[in-house]
Amino acid sequence: MLVWATLRLSEKFILLLILSAFITLCFGAFFFLPDSSKHKRFDLGLEDVLIPHIEPGKEGKHNAGQIIIHGQGGHDEHRNLVCLFLQMMKHAWDSYRQYGWGHNELKPLAKKGHSTNIFGNSQMGATIVDALDTLYIMGLHDEFKDGQEWIEQNLDFSVNAEVSVFEVNIRFIGGLLAAYYLSGQEVFKVKAVQLAEKLLPAFNTPTGIPWAMVNLKSGVGRNWGWASAGSSILAEFGTLHMEFVHLTYLSGNPAYYEKVRHIRKLLAKMDRPNGLYPNYLNPRTGRWGQHHTSVGGLGDSFYEYLLKAWLMSDKTDTEARKTYDDAIEAIERHLIRKSNGGLTFIGEWKNGHLERKMGHLTCFAGGMFALGADGSPDDKAGHYLQLGAEIAHTCHESYDRTVLKLGPEAFKFDSGLEAVAVRQNEKYYILRPEVIETYWYMWRFTHDPKYRQWGWEATQAIDKYCRVSGGFSGVKDVYSSNPTYDDVQQSFFLAETLKYLYLLFSGDDLLPLENWVFNTEAHPLPVLHMANITLPGSQNQG
Repeated sequence: MLVWATLRLSEKFILLLILSAFITLCFGAFFFLPDSSKHKRFDLGLEDVLIPHIEPGKEGKHNAGQIIIHGQGGHDEHRNLVCLFLQMMKHAWDSYRQYGWGHNELKPLAKKGHSTNIFGNSQMGATIVDALDTLYIMGLHDEFKDGQEWIEQNLDFSVNAEVSVFEVNIRFIGGLLAAYYLSGQEVFKVKAVQLAEKLLPAFNTPTGIPWAMVNLKSGVGRNWGWASAGSSILAEFGTLHMEFVHLTYLSGNPAYYEKVRHIRKLLAKMDRPNGLYPNYLNPRTGRWGQHHTSVGGLGDSFYEYLLKAWLMSDKTDTEARKTYDDAIEAIERHLIRKSNGGLTFIGEWKNGHLERKMGHLTCFAGGMFALGADGSPDDKAGHYLQLGAEIAHTCHESYDRTVLKLGPEAFKFDSGLEAVAVRQNEKYYILRPEVIETYWYMWRFTHDPKYRQWGWEATQAIDKYCRVSGGFSGVKDVYSSNPTYDDVQQSFFLAETLKYLYLLFSGDDLLPLENWVFNTEAHPLPVLHMANITLPGSQNQG
């Protein structure tokens, strides 16, 4: 009180103004969760399909407003984490809005726009599209409206730009579809279909396996120069199914469904070395490239989408489930091992040799195993839930064994080192979401409080070491107490990392997993009740 008394009237006014703004932001967060009895019917041409609809700003206090974390020593800590996640999201978004608006991403130290070759040379507002559903879910509706207005007025796909088919599909089409399903705003559906039409020429190959890149204006496609023998990448052409099924469902155009059905049928006919899917497939010859198998980069989301195709079909796509189960059985046999220190890890298969290294990207698999536990063959649900928990533990160790308590890009399990990066070019953290994604799935299926504790640890580390005045940046060395920044605020930080953290500390009735399936960029798409739906073109598929 003595400090308050010594302040001038103007200073008191400013402090009260700041305090009132903070209270308003936090208080508003309590009132956006959906009433679980409410659903919104969209005019999708199918009267019997109910799409769960989030109605923000309505009744019901946010049950994550007061969070209980069971910390060390068994003491419960009550923290208003919702406010922190909202503040982090607003800092990331507002910085992008101020310094990089319309650009694909942001350089938060240089305070200017940023882009990479996956988006071509165009300003397509990747961060805007990628962040839309997170803004909506968090109840940040002024920001959501700003993003919607930019999309309505500026998002143009007739540009002369060569883009990654995979990245544009998961970030743009996935983001637009999720924004449509959540908000009901027609513009998002229209834009998603317009963009998808621009991707179709990528499938004009001798095998129907798409090129990695396509020019949005000319339709000319090609593959990455670094890929084995001109091959397409398993995780790229294998991560289209969810979005393309929804595109056919919404547009009535059978082409999207037919393209992904063809890919699945082609893969089903091919021999697989040791039951494993190599990461490279030549779209001209239909033959595998280098025999390199990974559940991390180059392979990861192919397996994820097999499982999620089954879930998204209301568990009627049994072909997808069987393909997933067979693939996971081979992965368990050849890639999953336990270290000398008792850590379960997923290695990489290279030309008959197991490399005892695991990538940050691979850490998503803990959540995948948990998500796929129910419905697994031979009553192995408990086994796969336990496997998910072991992978989550290993990935937490990769964070905990660093100085910054943030995980490296890759970590090894040999020469006496476990869950630690060895090479300098594997020590960076670029705001990746996969470990937090697994924490969220494990929390949803087990409600073990350690997953919230681990998520809180990651939140503190990100906020302490990655926050800069102009947004959030990746760091180049998680083992250094004075890390340098990479000066990139990735669009997936807003789409995935912050969304999964927010969901981790929210109730299970926010985007329940029986109604929603998340694409590999964390964009939620509704389950389609396929028993009541005939997709255009499906009757022509064998």
